[in-house]
Amino acid sequence: MIFQLIFWLSTLALLHTYVIYPFFVRILALRMNDNDIIFELNDELPEISIIMAVHNEEKIIEKKIESVFKSGYPLEKLNFYIGSDASDDSTDQIIKKLATLFPSIKFEPFQERVGKARIINKLADSSKDEVLIFTDAHAIFEKDSIINLVKHFKNPEIRVVGGRMQNSKEILGNIAILELGYFEIEYKVKHAESRLWGCMMGAFGSFFAIRRNFWFPVPANFFGDDFYISIKAIEKGGKAIFEPNAVVSENVPGSMNEEFKRKSRIATGNFQNLRVLYRILFSQRLGLAFSFFSHKVLRWFGPVFIILGMTSLSLIFYKNLTYTILFIIMLLSLIAIIIDFFLKKIQIHIVLLRFISHFFYMNLALLNGMFRYIKGVKSNVWEPTKRN
Repeated sequence: MIFQLIFWLSTLALLHTYVIYPFFVRILALRMNDNDIIFELNDELPEISIIMAVHNEEKIIEKKIESVFKSGYPLEKLNFYIGSDASDDSTDQIIKKLATLFPSIKFEPFQERVGKARIINKLADSSKDEVLIFTDAHAIFEKDSIINLVKHFKNPEIRVVGGRMQNSKEILGNIAILELGYFEIEYKVKHAESRLWGCMMGAFGSFFAIRRNFWFPVPANFFGDDFYISIKAIEKGGKAIFEPNAVVSENVPGSMNEEFKRKSRIATGNFQNLRVLYRILFSQRLGLAFSFFSHKVLRWFGPVFIILGMTSLSLIFYKNLTYTILFIIMLLSLIAIIIDFFLKKIQIHIVLLRFISHFFYMNLALLNGMFRYIKGVKSNVWEPTKRN
């Protein structure tokens, strides 16, 4: 009975976070409206600071900076703070050159690797503007992307606004397609959360804005800076919302190895965030607590539920026909991973097999990040994700 209980609880947890919760929040949000208290074209827009930490981004940094100043936001109301984490390529030289063309660039090169959190903390503390926008070098701003993000801050209840990413390449690898599919589902869930309760569960880290008064410095050696910043701002009130028309273009990594490293790093940050934000699970804001538990905490522990579910099913599969069928399905899914591995070697891609492989591989990355957190994080110095 114990193993049966473990199996069904583990299965329910996985179904809830991946299927049940995303489905029902989207259904419930259909009749809800987006925020309509926004800055119009003729309104006086707030002054903003764009905050960005970079390391060895010589291939993309010029395009990134130019996209900011071509995005349509009034240049006299825009300050661009850039911190270089001891870049040893030509990134610093390119930024210095562009700073002569765009005086609103405030550039600070760091001589030693200090990590993203320390850089954005220092840059954000230097800013006195009403709105802070956090972004990454590979997120290229689209026309009106900043305006669509900032317009919501006319509503005093709103503290955080998250944007979205679209892939910058027409030709996608199979991993990129799966990642984009995952992102699209995530965006729809975040949009539903913001409509229902004003508690979008973490902004897309490459492009989001926060009201300056609700900025909290990121703890030392944190990897999950975007989630910490956006959730900390609404922990005791206010709203975090998703704006689907605030778009940046970014090339999704096509390599499974790069995705594994990226998701492992994110997973480490997940548990760092859980350590300091766990009280949200007991918040009087029921929508916030429910979203945090359903959308994030259960998913972060997904690898544990998979291990428990598979182990318990292996011990009870002979009990009845239902368990036997489920056990066979489990074995077939594991065999599918092996088949997909060899098919990939000969450039044969079957979507169903790749989906199964991707699901297990990314949960393995979550498990790796969990172990890294347990071992202790001494530094959050990072290497930019390699992109095709």
